[in-house]
Amino acid sequence: MANPLRVTIEVGPKGKKVIAVAQDWPGLERGAKTEELALERLQAYLPRYAPIAALAGMDGEFAANTALNIVEHYPGVGSTDFWGISFAFSSIDKQPMSSEELERELTLMRACWSFFDMVRARVSAEMQKGTRGGGKDRDDIVRHTLYAELQWAKMIGVLTPGAEMLTDEGLTAHRAAYCTAIRDYHAQGKPAGKLAKWPLRYLIRHTAYHALDHSWEMEDKNLAGA
Repeated sequence: MANPLRVTIEVGPKGKKVIAVAQDWPGLERGAKTEELALERLQAYLPRYAPIAALAGMDGEFAANTALNIVEHYPGVGSTDFWGISFAFSSIDKQPMSSEELERELTLMRACWSFFDMVRARVSAEMQKGTRGGGKDRDDIVRHTLYAELQWAKMIGVLTPGAEMLTDEGLTAHRAAYCTAIRDYHAQGKPAGKLAKWPLRYLIRHTAYHALDHSWEMEDKNLAGA
């Protein structure tokens, strides 16, 4: 049976950028200059998200989402307009999660990580140069992606040394600790960060988005023809 895909719309305070967020599928978010264009971009990226749903064992559920259903408009922040990605919390982000809902979110976040690892293993070391990402090659994109995650991990008490993120063993341990810490914070009813107070739903989808967005960037700039 076909189901609508719940979408929230984040609007930058100056109206420069609008972000369409698929709230039930962490990582699936696209921004543009207008709501119409953001929704078009989100729709266009559904086939690119399908492999992530498959890695999570949710390909059948994802395939049943055939139409976008806008359920909320909410205000963004300055970074929404500047970066063109989601930096604010919808009412859905702030809703409490059951343990089952949390595990579903974590499964999809881990699928985004797995996809990121698969992409970086098969793309060319040298990337096509262009406006997006400037002159960054594959290893630069990988380091940026992993090191950014270190900053969010600190918000939930995970303090992985940067050098360890660049080893297979260290990255595996970091990701396990990240998921464990999220579960611990969920059990205590705590948001991430003493000052930022990110809802855990937002932390998960932001982490998933960043890994997935740079996965797609590497695919788009790949010179290996695969």
